[in-house]
Amino acid sequence: MGAGTEPDGSSRSDEEWERFLRESVAGAADAPTEPSARAREVTGRLRTEPPNGSEAWRGYTPARPERRTGWYLVGLLVSLALLVVAFVPGRVVDLFAGDDHAAPAKAGRNPTMDEPFRGSPAADWASGASGITVPEARAVGWMSAAQVEQALARSRDFIVTSGLDRGVLRGERPEQAIALINPHQKDVQDLLKTAFQTPTEKNDPLLLFSRFQPSRSQLVGDVVKTKGQLTYREGERGALQVTADVTFVYPVTRANAGGDGEIVRTIVRRELVLSWDDPDKVTTQPGTFSIVSYKYDMTNGGCGAPTGYLTPPFGDERRADEAGEEVDPYDRDAPVAQGGFGADECGRATRS
Repeated sequence: MGAGTEPDGSSRSDEEWERFLRESVAGAADAPTEPSARAREVTGRLRTEPPNGSEAWRGYTPARPERRTGWYLVGLLVSLALLVVAFVPGRVVDLFAGDDHAAPAKAGRNPTMDEPFRGSPAADWASGASGITVPEARAVGWMSAAQVEQALARSRDFIVTSGLDRGVLRGERPEQAIALINPHQKDVQDLLKTAFQTPTEKNDPLLLFSRFQPSRSQLVGDVVKTKGQLTYREGERGALQVTADVTFVYPVTRANAGGDGEIVRTIVRRELVLSWDDPDKVTTQPGTFSIVSYKYDMTNGGCGAPTGYLTPPFGDERRADEAGEEVDPYDRDAPVAQGGFGADECGRATRS
């Protein structure tokens, strides 16, 4: 039997031989006391040569865990979405509700007797006359700065009386407002003589005044929301020409409806151009103006033949407005219509 062979004649493997030598070096009990020259050679080689590869023999390096950046990002986005829902739920509802203004999700924003402007852009507007701004006065045409200031104040008084006076809103004749109109302006005086008795499309008091019929509807609360301003420039023959562009929002309910009646917001935007004429050039009465033009837009104020009153639609009556042209009554960048809608037309408010 030659060296390095097993009893059956097979050669000892290198791994077994190296294990034998390692045990010999470690001083195993069955190792020879004096290793052979070959053993000493192999032992030296094992001691001086490093293991194959950069890793230890039979070593193990665990794989690095994969970074889950995608999941962290998803978690962050979900957290942000929850914060948005918590702090601005109304905006989220509007986003998914689309343009359906009758969606049940908006039911909690409907007006109430205590909050008649809830859910309306007008909720953040000023109340009454405070919503009508007046510019600083300067001399124009035949008027000094002091005269212009007085004319602007009286122009504002006309707008306030014709659109905010409680008696006028209840259908009373607007005597104070009429007193500010030049009595020598024949076309306007003819309108005023017939409009309150036999209103027509051309001679309708709503062209200049806001009025509700007390037997049919009543205002909710004591507040009317307004937004608008007066501007001025020099007009013909050196006159002071004042332009008023004001939107009024009236919350109304049925007459004698009690505390739980349906609330409708009637919205009227008026544009009036007034001329404070030089009495030396135009026949006028001191302290009065002539009306150059009048326009108005109106939504939720009724359709059909003129009655001389704003007639807000309640209940099933509102279906008639649904067939009308869609308008945004809060869009103050759009031009005001010529005298409102015709007798057979209605403006359907996209928001109120």
